[in-house]
Amino acid sequence: MSKSQIIRPIFESSALKNNPLGDPSSRPIQIYLPPGYDDANDPYPTAYLLAGFAARGFSFMNSSPWEENIQERLDRLIASGDCSPMILVMPDCFTRYGGSQYLDSSATGKYQSYLLEIVRYVDQQFRTIPDRDHRAILGKSSGGYGALMAAIQHPELFGLVADHSGDKFFEKCYAKDLLELPNLLTRFDLSSILEDPFSIWPKSSEFFQLMSNAAMSACYSPNPDSKIGFDWPVDTHTGALIPEVWERWIAKDPVHLLDAYEDAFASLNLLFFDCGNHDEYYMHLGSRYMAQQLQKRKIPHVYEEFEGGHRHTNLRYDRSFTFISRTFIA
Repeated sequence: MSKSQIIRPIFESSALKNNPLGDPSSRPIQIYLPPGYDDANDPYPTAYLLAGFAARGFSFMNSSPWEENIQERLDRLIASGDCSPMILVMPDCFTRYGGSQYLDSSATGKYQSYLLEIVRYVDQQFRTIPDRDHRAILGKSSGGYGALMAAIQHPELFGLVADHSGDKFFEKCYAKDLLELPNLLTRFDLSSILEDPFSIWPKSSEFFQLMSNAAMSACYSPNPDSKIGFDWPVDTHTGALIPEVWERWIAKDPVHLLDAYEDAFASLNLLFFDCGNHDEYYMHLGSRYMAQQLQKRKIPHVYEEFEGGHRHTNLRYDRSFTFISRTFIA
């Protein structure tokens, strides 16, 4: 049997063409083809794996001490029978600000539309089973958020979703960063950083915190009439919430979308999510709340809470790929 392979086709995106940050519209896609792909003509289910904030699709192939990369992990799961062979697609949705939240935004570009372009491309170029029942989307942190949003906003494309520690319950998970924003803006030249974040050195934790605030604001509250292309959700002097801007954030928060997208949530063949029980960004609070609300609405789901925080949780992909594979088979 032929071995698994990672191929990296370059995809030219119409959705990202002339995006507002001038980020590349031509990007490589990392695609895992399972063992045996070259030996027969059988079609395969697909899964789309989304990277977290400040990471790209090819980060899943990084070699870390005592850790498997995603190819090694899937090879092991397939060899053991815990996972059926599938095609895994890892797009690059990085922006100059560090991330896109996989949403369409006038401040960053049309990154959810880009995902949908990739789905069409993959179905055209590879032997997929091109239906929602055999197409999953998953990720961790911002990737988990993007996966969940794509699944509920496009249930005709994605029938399965796995969300690892994804952003939700914004009033909890972003509270610390937003509270620190007025202080950060006194320490950094915002215009210079947004224009060329690559020039900043060293990149301190405060730098990452400011870029995260900027990226989230660009994704959740874009404003083409603003000099910086977006609105901050808090007063940059007092830190007080700006209600009309905060409402735009809440409109993109999964826990506040349960009513509007209840039918989409209920239509999913698999709704799996998990979180560490002491997540540093309080994602576990949002995950608990969402599980509670789903149960109240009698929407089928699997929620697991594990001992740990937000980092060093790659082993949890064993759980999500196993659930995805079982659901594909069913």
